[in-house]
Amino acid sequence: MIIFQYKNKLVKFCFLFLLILLFTNISNSSDYTHKDDHYYYDKLKENWNDIFPDGNRNAAGSKFFKYLIDQDLSYVDFIEFNKRYCPVSGSLIRPGIEPSFIALFENGSDFKTCGDVYFCCWPCACDSMKYAKSMNISHQFKGIESEFTAMVINNPCKKNNFPLEVNREYFCDGEEINEDEVYTVDENIVIGVVHKPSSCNSNDISNINQHPVVGGQCKVRNSTPEDELFSGMGDIFIKLSK
Repeated sequence: MIIFQYKNKLVKFCFLFLLILLFTNISNSSDYTHKDDHYYYDKLKENWNDIFPDGNRNAAGSKFFKYLIDQDLSYVDFIEFNKRYCPVSGSLIRPGIEPSFIALFENGSDFKTCGDVYFCCWPCACDSMKYAKSMNISHQFKGIESEFTAMVINNPCKKNNFPLEVNREYFCDGEEINEDEVYTVDENIVIGVVHKPSSCNSNDISNINQHPVVGGQCKVRNSTPEDELFSGMGDIFIKLSK
């Protein structure tokens, strides 16, 4: 009789445990399905006016980055949000857009970092490879220190020919970087994130060089004199970052 009661309690306990486990999995699955590419895109779209109070996003991917790193985000959410804007143009990136596999010189080094970056158009990929650099950064996300690879540009605030199409106050306070508006590391402005980064090897470089866009079209674009380029937003970014 005692053994039967024990087994009965054990069965009830196991049944209750399975119900809790099933409910937890359903809850987690529900959270996951809501946090797809559309979730991250829609959230940035909802907060557009907070990120760009005057509506001018020209060459201001750095404003998206600053907004996101100032939020109390998990590392996963931070990375996913950084797939939904173009670091060069400041345009939102709609779900379904595939990243470009590119190579960037490491800041202060002759070595290169290869990885995926999400762009709104192919000239932005070309301009990034020529005018941006990579830099590893550590940051605390929900109290946990994590490292990621950022895209950075030099301080543009001492330029005599700062592009008129860009809101200068988003970047500069006089000749100094406006750190209330953009995120900086060692006088470099962070404009975006390199996804799945690694040190470039010969196969990576070969794949990039043989690619019809980041190899073929970018070779033509990046060898064209700057005063002969007429492709809208990319030209503005060049003026800002060169």
